[in-house]
Amino acid sequence: MKNHNFWIRLASSVVILGSTLAAFYLGSLVLFIFVAFISLVGVFELYRVCGIWGKPLAAAGFMGACLYLEAVYLNWDAWLLFVLFLAFILIMGTYVFTFPKYAFSQAAYSLFGVVYVPVMLSYLYRIRQMPDGFALVWFVFLASWGCDTMAYCTGILIGKHKMTPELSPKKTWEGSVGGVLGSALLGFLYALAFREHLKFLGNPLLYTPLLCAAGSIVSQIGDLAASAIKRSFGVKDYGRLIPGHGGILDRFDSVIVTAPIVYYLLLLVK
Repeated sequence: MKNHNFWIRLASSVVILGSTLAAFYLGSLVLFIFVAFISLVGVFELYRVCGIWGKPLAAAGFMGACLYLEAVYLNWDAWLLFVLFLAFILIMGTYVFTFPKYAFSQAAYSLFGVVYVPVMLSYLYRIRQMPDGFALVWFVFLASWGCDTMAYCTGILIGKHKMTPELSPKKTWEGSVGGVLGSALLGFLYALAFREHLKFLGNPLLYTPLLCAAGSIVSQIGDLAASAIKRSFGVKDYGRLIPGHGGILDRFDSVIVTAPIVYYLLLLVK
């Protein structure tokens, strides 16, 4: 049974990686559709866990998410905050005109879903639109998925001190440090192999490890935050879309918060 689960998980990982690689290679509309898809599925998963899916508040949040994604695709950078404000008005308007049918916490879940998933994940598309974007966008995954793998390996080998025993009993401080250092090493090797495609950075051998290390720290917070939300609502996984992994949010939980920090660090380096 364990071997069967392993092969299912491995096959799912290959499909996810292949789909992600194809989407980021093609870029433009294909990438936008990919990001929009995982964003809206993620919103659905979060709303279902929070218990508001199928309610008007969820519809308002879903509409706000679509408006924001459309503004990103149309490159309305100067209007993104205004579009987010419109999403806020949609949600609060729904809350007000259905009062007292829903609790304020449910309205907060609706707005949180818009910010937590589509706003954060939209930075994947924005990084890809930069010069050398196809090479730069992989920093997000080196910092998140790379950190997750390296932290797991380090924790298995030398992990002793529990980091958050009540939230994630298997995570250790040794594993966390190993994840950060491992991400930095992966970043350095990546820059060594593809520095001709990383001219945006100026000195990729210096900046890439630093970017990946910084992103990996944030990615671990994102991973634990996603676990905390699940624990709060008493669920194991956000969904079952990805066999062996759970839902979109289970697989992209660390990517969600890593993408924005990598984007702004790239702007800082520039």
